[in-house]
Amino acid sequence: MNRSGYGYRCAAGESWDSVALKIYGDEKYAADLLAANPALCRLLIFTGGEKVHLPTLEVPTTEAAVYTPAAAPWKD
Repeated sequence: MNRSGYGYRCAAGESWDSVALKIYGDEKYAADLLAANPALCRLLIFTGGEKVHLPTLEVPTTEAAVYTPAAAPWKD
């Protein structure tokens, strides 16, 4: 899935998990969204209107594919 350079405008009440599920089809990609948006990483629930950068991710099409999440920006 190539969504590099795209932004997503969050609705009130959305979370990183819900955005990851909506865009990439799985909540596990929330870590990648957080890593791509370090200025917003302290938010748990969006108030609405926040623009989130959507990184380019290779979403596996088979269960055998290995997924490695991005590093957590809040741990720096």
